[in-house]
Amino acid sequence: QVRFVESGGDLVQPGGSLRLSCTASGNIVSTYHMGWYRQAPGKQRELVAAIRVGGDATVANSAKGRFAISRSDDRNVLILQMTNLKPEDSAIYYCNSLPSLEYWGQGTQVTVSS
Repeated sequence: QVRFVESGGDLVQPGGSLRLSCTASGNIVSTYHMGWYRQAPGKQRELVAAIRVGGDATVANSAKGRFAISRSDDRNVLILQMTNLKPEDSAIYYCNSLPSLEYWGQGTQVTVSS
């Protein structure tokens, strides 16, 4: 069974930064196209950033210029570097492959508030 583990979420003030990390069972992070998703209360889960196996990355318009997705040097950890955070970025953040697999991790809570 696939298992994703996200970490790094926290309560930060607007304008702050966070670095989220994700590990997965097997070698999914290094061999699949991967994405960071988020879900805010009352909203559908949305894709925030994606990175292909070859390293090409894209970021949603709402996060462009503020978020960056990458893999660790050993390609086993998926990273989301978030800067200039806004209250509307508050959500539970998940990692999964792209397209997503059936199993989801617990996610990590990001709260942006003064």
